[in-house]
Amino acid sequence: MSDASELPKKEEEEEVAPEPEEQSDDSSEDEAAGDTEMDFLRNLFSGALGLGSPEKVLDELTLEGVARYIKSGKCQNILCMVGAGISTSAGIPDFRSPGTGLYANLQKYNLPYPEAVFQIDYFKKHPEPFFALAKELYPGQFKPTVCHYFMKLLKDKGLLRRCYSQNIDTLERVAGLEGDDLIEAHGTFYTSHCVSFCCRKEYNLDWMKEKIFSDDVPRCDKCSSLVKPDIVFFGENLPVRFFTSMKMDFPRCDLLIVMGTSLQVQPFAGLVGRVSKSCPRLLINMEKAGQADPLLGLLGFGGGMDFDSDKAYRDVAHISTCDDGCLALADLLGWKAELEELVKREHARIDSQDKSGESKGAAAKASSASVAPEPKKEE
Repeated sequence: MSDASELPKKEEEEEVAPEPEEQSDDSSEDEAAGDTEMDFLRNLFSGALGLGSPEKVLDELTLEGVARYIKSGKCQNILCMVGAGISTSAGIPDFRSPGTGLYANLQKYNLPYPEAVFQIDYFKKHPEPFFALAKELYPGQFKPTVCHYFMKLLKDKGLLRRCYSQNIDTLERVAGLEGDDLIEAHGTFYTSHCVSFCCRKEYNLDWMKEKIFSDDVPRCDKCSSLVKPDIVFFGENLPVRFFTSMKMDFPRCDLLIVMGTSLQVQPFAGLVGRVSKSCPRLLINMEKAGQADPLLGLLGFGGGMDFDSDKAYRDVAHISTCDDGCLALADLLGWKAELEELVKREHARIDSQDKSGESKGAAAKASSASVAPEPKKEE
């Protein structure tokens, strides 16, 4: 499925997740819970006692203020958190938009309810709807957006520490973010595994693509069990790497850029509260998201965004499409022409590869058809 969309998961279902080939690590879940409790207590006491007043880093809570901060040279460890909204301009639907979102257009699959298409128990009994949907939205049919290439530009300039993505379309990889640059929190189509715990044989992207586009339900060559892309379904755990990396990355972050996500899905949404209290947070989205509960904010904890209150000091909301927001920020940084050239060059390269692939396929067909049968001799 090429969907860059954020894969929905229920908060109570998401615990520490093993990567497909690893055993579950219960200690990671305990550590994550302990960290959350310590954060809660730390914020409670600091708020109640008036301790630890955060430093105001931005001179203005605007996109211009963020740009000046980046240009100051004090910002060297940028984290990006991205969701389905960064890929909608590529033609990939998000999940929740009324009328156009993925969930609003699943009637043809005769599901008991829309979320069933991503529910692991339903998938094991009825895999056909998921693979039919995957054929429509498979990676490789879409090109990265301006937003994807803006993150690549941050990487090239040595400013991007990591991108945390809810998306499963692999477009971050296509744009040039490599394994170490990327945490695919909700999994990826990049690899697939046999669902049998006794087997767990791994398959690559090309193998899965061949099965899906031949309308075969992918089954393991070794044990004949179903093979599932390594995306996180309802009822499955997040990758261990998500939890281990966030503990290292977020305390060191000096600018958090959140783009194209509703910040409704946990534990991903909770990451915004893991940066230091002085770390600026920029939201580029079609609407404000991730705002703190007012009551919790009064008590001095909660970790959510504060764009509008009298106490707001670090959070900036730029309401626009992700592409427009990235272009606006790039313009303020003096990078707009460079970003536009990068997008133009990379899209041309992808188009060239696609045409080359089509030409090779056509040539192969022509070659096989060129061997004509010998005419029958007249008797």
